[in-house]
Amino acid sequence: MTEPLFTLHRGHRPLLVSLPHVGRAIPDVVREQMVERAAAVEDTDWHLDALYAFVREMGASLLVPRLSRFVVDLNRPLEDAPMYPGANNTGLVPTRFFTGDPIYHAGHDPDATEIAQRCDHCWRPYHAALQAELDRLRTAHGHVVLCDGHSIKSELPWLFKGRLPDLNLGTVDGASCAPALRTALAQILSEQTDFSHVVDGRFKGGYITRRYGRPAEGLHAVQLEMCWRCYMAETPPFVLAPARVATIEPVLRRLVGRMLEFEPGLADA
Repeated sequence: MTEPLFTLHRGHRPLLVSLPHVGRAIPDVVREQMVERAAAVEDTDWHLDALYAFVREMGASLLVPRLSRFVVDLNRPLEDAPMYPGANNTGLVPTRFFTGDPIYHAGHDPDATEIAQRCDHCWRPYHAALQAELDRLRTAHGHVVLCDGHSIKSELPWLFKGRLPDLNLGTVDGASCAPALRTALAQILSEQTDFSHVVDGRFKGGYITRRYGRPAEGLHAVQLEMCWRCYMAETPPFVLAPARVATIEPVLRRLVGRMLEFEPGLADA
């Protein structure tokens, strides 16, 4: 029996949490084209499915893919335009690790036909499910919030200079959600003292946040990019650090709680 491409827990409150980069599976036919190092899927958003599992008990929906971003990146547009022009980026079907090193054996980068096949098999079904769940929740509640959850190593010179803040909230410079929601979430980050933070810094929101964040239509999207050091070891085997998890989880719960409580006012319409 073929394993599902993703799992969707359907909640009853107006929030969908999407975790597009937690998948780790690579089909054998794809894996054979890659260098040995790729099998460790080092650029995964490690453990976020476990870290965000609590959202189900809070009544939110949760969408989790099975396949690795090395197969196809669910947070990139089909036309593969760079998310951050002028900086190093990884694409719709990445050919480089976050270090800049090649993922594929020489001469084995996927061609346009293979990329299209991966998109049809993986990318389109995920986004169809995401859109359908947003539509369901918006119909039921009049609005919906999409939280796109990500995590990353805190220092990756090929992608960005220096050391990232611990928590990076992205709202596409305020375009992807109501101002009141952006302000409320930024306030939660400001009130805690355990983690550094920034709003609309290096990571302003990827394709999912930009595509689905349409506040005038009752669709409010935010991205939270969290450094691995907040909850896990940043070196292999990338294990969870229970003491750090115990510190970050209350912050995540407050952020999710605020998203669930959010109700667009007339000023946000």
